[in-house]
Amino acid sequence: MHIIVVGCGNVGSQLAVLLSTEGHDVAIIDKNPESFKRLGPTFNGVKLTGYGFDKAALIEAGIEECDALAAVTNEDNANMVTAEVASKIFNIPRVVARLYDSEREATFQQLGINYVCGTTMIAQMLLDKLVEGHGHYLTIRGDLELIEFIAGPAVDKQKLV
Repeated sequence: MHIIVVGCGNVGSQLAVLLSTEGHDVAIIDKNPESFKRLGPTFNGVKLTGYGFDKAALIEAGIEECDALAAVTNEDNANMVTAEVASKIFNIPRVVARLYDSEREATFQQLGINYVCGTTMIAQMLLDKLVEGHGHYLTIRGDLELIEFIAGPAVDKQKLV
């Protein structure tokens, strides 16, 4: 698959390296060329300096043959616009954006942007480890989230929808 990663911070660089190691054709875009140092010397993908919502940068990264795009900068607005451009203008079938501020979750949902909110996921995982008997995520994949929780006697033999 040809995959574009926008943002070469800790998450973006690790994602790009993992994808490249799995044999995917990876292009990574970041506004700061110094950030590409995080990729290490064995990264064999394309490194482009620019903005992920810039049409010229996306075309140079190969968006016209792209199978998937991950917008993982540290700026929610940049990720949102990048995801919109990729999915609505270039019709990329798989687009996912990183969301920092969980208060913007409704906006991402209204726009139909597939996203991952690390803040919410980490808070939930911490809660699960701190509060015994609290529910926990078993798996999160695409649009599916499987959650296990203890409901208690108040909902015993009740149908959960």
